[in-house]
Amino acid sequence: MERKRNLIFFKNYFDEFFESQSEKVKDKVDYVLFLIITAERIPRKFFQYMEGTDGLFEIRIEFESNIYRIFCCFDEGNLVVLFNGFQKKPQKTPKSEIDRALRIKEEYFNAKRRTK
Repeated sequence: MERKRNLIFFKNYFDEFFESQSEKVKDKVDYVLFLIITAERIPRKFFQYMEGTDGLFEIRIEFESNIYRIFCCFDEGNLVVLFNGFQKKPQKTPKSEIDRALRIKEEYFNAKRRTK
């Protein structure tokens, strides 16, 4: 399949989340990330804009009775920058996780500006 967008993993935020998961959850995460890089239009079931967050999106993964979220944003048109991930337990996404993702997003763009 042809790649529609690239993934950037900023620092080790995503890796810390990913490595703490079971092999079956990792397989499901890999499947959803493959959809994100190859699908012309990413299904809303797996990818959604976070209202009021200045460009933050969440990758949505369900496995068995668990829900996982991985925050990301676009950069330079088609790059998805992956930030923190977490297992979602309450109905609403915790504000602390959104705030953490926004801090990481700001850190990413500040680091990018410094390297130019």
